[in-house]
Amino acid sequence: MSRYRGQIVLLLDVCLIFVCNFILFLPSLFRGDIRFSNLVLHIGFLTLCVLMFQLLFRTYNSLWRYAESREYFVLLAGMSLGFGLYSICNFVLGANIIWTFRALTGSALALLAMLTVRFLYRMYRTKASNRGRKGRYVAIIGAGMSGVNLLNELRSNPGSRYIPYCMIDDASDKLDKHIHGVQVRGPIDDLERILQNTPVTDIILAISNLTPQRRSEILRVCAATKCHLHIFEDPMTQLERETASLASQVREVRIEDLLGRPSVQLENSRIDALIRGKTVMVTGGGGSIGSELCRQIANYKPKRLVLLDIAENTTYELQNDFIHCYGPEFPLSVEIASIRDREKMDKIFAYYRPNLVFHAAAHKHVPLMERCPEEAVKNNVLGTYNTAMAARKYGAEKFVLISTDKAVNPTNIMGTTKYLCEQVIQGLRQDSKTEFAAVRFGNVLGSNGSVIPLFKKQIAYGGPVTVTDRRIIRYFMTIPEAAQLVLEAGSFARSGEVYVLDMGDPVHIWDLAEKLIQLSGYTPNVDIKIEEVGLRPGEKLYEELLTRDADLRRTENEKIFVEEKPLVDRAEMEIWLHELETVAESGSREQIFQTLHRLVPTFRDPDEVNAAAILAAEAEEAAQVENLTAVG
Repeated sequence: MSRYRGQIVLLLDVCLIFVCNFILFLPSLFRGDIRFSNLVLHIGFLTLCVLMFQLLFRTYNSLWRYAESREYFVLLAGMSLGFGLYSICNFVLGANIIWTFRALTGSALALLAMLTVRFLYRMYRTKASNRGRKGRYVAIIGAGMSGVNLLNELRSNPGSRYIPYCMIDDASDKLDKHIHGVQVRGPIDDLERILQNTPVTDIILAISNLTPQRRSEILRVCAATKCHLHIFEDPMTQLERETASLASQVREVRIEDLLGRPSVQLENSRIDALIRGKTVMVTGGGGSIGSELCRQIANYKPKRLVLLDIAENTTYELQNDFIHCYGPEFPLSVEIASIRDREKMDKIFAYYRPNLVFHAAAHKHVPLMERCPEEAVKNNVLGTYNTAMAARKYGAEKFVLISTDKAVNPTNIMGTTKYLCEQVIQGLRQDSKTEFAAVRFGNVLGSNGSVIPLFKKQIAYGGPVTVTDRRIIRYFMTIPEAAQLVLEAGSFARSGEVYVLDMGDPVHIWDLAEKLIQLSGYTPNVDIKIEEVGLRPGEKLYEELLTRDADLRRTENEKIFVEEKPLVDRAEMEIWLHELETVAESGSREQIFQTLHRLVPTFRDPDEVNAAAILAAEAEEAAQVENLTAVG
C-alpha cells in the first residue's frame, strides 16, 4: 500500500471535490436548472484545474504523517489557484455566475474535507505507533528548535525508547504552553522541584548554544534529580549524517561537559603551514594521544603519515579507521616497532626521513611503573634517546616530545623518567639542525587508563566507585585539546622550549565520582557506593598548576605558555644515560631508585610532598576562617 499512497490520496481528493460540489448542485439538478451530464462536466473541469496545480506543487509526494505548515499551505495554494483558473475559464466562456459562486463554496467544503482526512490520518498513525508502546518517560530541556525537532521524532518514532513527558525552558513566554500536546515548564533551575512525583526517569539536554559555564550549571541541576542524563548533539553535526535519526544523536553525558570552561581553540593556519606536504611520524600512534594526533594531522594533508607503535591491536584498529574515513589511497604507513630497538629505529628513519616527529610513545601508568621502574627507564628515557637521535641523524626539521605535569617536582618513577626525557632533548639540541621541543600537560579525559573510563566501568558493574583520597584534585583537558596543543607547539617550536597549556580550575576527583553517579541516574553511597582506597604508590594529593611558574611566558595564544630550558651538556648526558642503561639491565630496583634520586634532585618522596601539601592547605583554611571572624 505504501507504494501507491500518493495515488490513493489523489483519488480520495477527486472523490471529495466531486461529492462536495455535487451535493451543493443537487437543488439545481432537481429543479432542472442544469442537466446531469453538464453537471458532471462542470465538476470534472473544476477537479481537473485543482489537480493540475496540486500535481505541479507535488502535493502527493508528501508524507502527511510528518506534515508541517508548509504542506498545508501548499494544499491550500493548489486549491485556490485551481479554483482561480476554473473561474477565469467560466468568465471567458460566459458561464452562469451563480455556478461559479456555488463552486467556490463546494471547493471550500472540499478543502475542509481534505484537511480533515489528513488530520485524522496523522492522529491514527500517531496512536497506532504508540499503541502498547513501553518506554522511559523523558523531560527535554530546551523548547527551541532542537528540542521541538527531537520531541517530534520521539513522539512519532515507534522504535524510540523514550516517551516525552514535559519540556523545560527558561523563556517566560513559553512557560505553561503546550508543544504538540507536551507541556512546557520551567525555569530550568527549578528542575528538581518540577520533576518531583513524576514518572520521568531520563532527561535530555537539547540546547545547542549554551556557554560552557551555563551548561555546567544545568548539568549540576540535573544531577540533583536522580534522573539519567543525556545530551542532544548540536543539530549542525547531523548534516554529515543525513540518514541518521535525531534520536541517534542523543549521547551519554561526558565529564568534559562539566569542566565549565570553553574548549581551547588553537591557530589552524600555523598548523597547516607546519604539516602540509611534509612527512610526519607519530610514535605511540595507536595510543589515546597518538591516535588523535594522527587524525588531526590527516586533516592538514601531509605528504605521508608514518604511524609507529609496538601495540598491534590498537594500531590495526586505527589503520582501519583511516581506510574508512580517508580511503585506501591516503598516504599512511604503519610500522610495528619498539622505540627501544635502536637499530630498527635507525632503519625506519633512514627509509622515511620524516620532516616532523611527534614522540608520544611512553609508559605512563604511575603504579605500574613504581613496580617496574626498569621498564620506565628503558622505554621512556632510552627509547626517547633512540628516537631523538634518529631524528637528529636523518635531518628531521622538528622533534616534539609529549611530556607530563608529573615531570615537575616528580614524586614517582613515571614523572622522573619523563623529566629525564626532557633533559635528553636538551642535550641533543646543541649543534643540531633539528629543533627539539616538549609539550607538557596534565590529565587527559578519556585517555586509556584515565580515571573517567574507570569510573564509568565501575558504575556499569554496580559499584563501588573507588577514589584514592577524598582530598585529591587534578587539572583536566580533553584529548582533542591535548593533540591541538602538541601540533601548535610544533608550529611555534624553537629548540629547548617546553610548552604548557592553561587547563583552567582544578577538579576534586571525589566530586567527579559523585556527579558521574548522579548523571547516570543513581544516588551516590545509596545505589552506588564510593570507596576511599588510599593513595597509590608515587601519587600526589595536589597536582601543581604548571602556569604558576615565574619562568613561564605567554605565547601568541593566551592559553599556551612556554618555558625556556637550559642546555644539557651532551657528554654528561651520555654518561648518565649509560649508567641508567646499566642499572636497568641489572634489574636492581633499589639501584634504579637511588640513581634516579641522584640524577633528578627534585625527585621527592610522595609522603613528604603530600604531608607538606596538607599542612599548607590546613594553614590556608585556618587563615580564611580567621579573616572571616575578623570581618564579622
